[in-house]
Amino acid sequence: MRVEIWADIACPWCYIGKARFEKGLAGFAHRGEVEIVHRSFELDPEAAPAAGMPVLEMLAQKYGVSREQAEAMEARVAEAAAGEGLGYRSDRMHGNTFDLHRLLHLAKERGVQDALLGALYRANFAEARALGDGDVLTEVAVAAGLDEGDVRRVLADGDAYAEAVRADEREAAELGARSVPFFVIDRRYGISGGQPAEVFRQALERAWEEGSAPAPGEAAAQGGEAAAPGCEGDVCRPGAGAGTGD
Repeated sequence: MRVEIWADIACPWCYIGKARFEKGLAGFAHRGEVEIVHRSFELDPEAAPAAGMPVLEMLAQKYGVSREQAEAMEARVAEAAAGEGLGYRSDRMHGNTFDLHRLLHLAKERGVQDALLGALYRANFAEARALGDGDVLTEVAVAAGLDEGDVRRVLADGDAYAEAVRADEREAAELGARSVPFFVIDRRYGISGGQPAEVFRQALERAWEEGSAPAPGEAAAQGGEAAAPGCEGDVCRPGAGAGTGD
């Protein structure tokens, strides 16, 4: 069985959703036969590269709210993260994630993609590290299992894995993914959002029981109509990058 997960490192519900999915997977009897592939999805491709801007400032500007309201938005997401045993800081920076996705494709080739994604989520949300800084990003990637020389070569070459990132994004559109996280099980079921662990476990069991999958491109998303940009409930939509809570 194969599970493909479209997500963005800037998406708080992707961070939370990964933890919930892993809990659901842990309760699945055939978890050892599940292949997990992480796919790229940029919520805010127009975001400034490198240093970016403080996430609370970004929230206030994007949604036309006060600093206090932005802090309240983040507090609701922080509460959800804490419920999964995850750290969450609101003094992090919001910036472009394209280079991070390119490194995730390198990590896929090297067999450490899941480790790198987890490290990037922790560095961003739990540690508020400046992932727009090449040296910081390299340090995180190397600690996750990548070779430093490989990482620096990819970061220096803007074309490296760029098409792989864009191909993932095109495929997400073809599958009808309008928000992330977006989970596709055997190209049969599409689950949108950081659902409870039990929802993931039940979906895995149903897919396993039903057996063979349809042809690629036939997965249908469960839940959620198209909506305005932002993060709410348990999903983030393009144009977002930080949580607004419920």
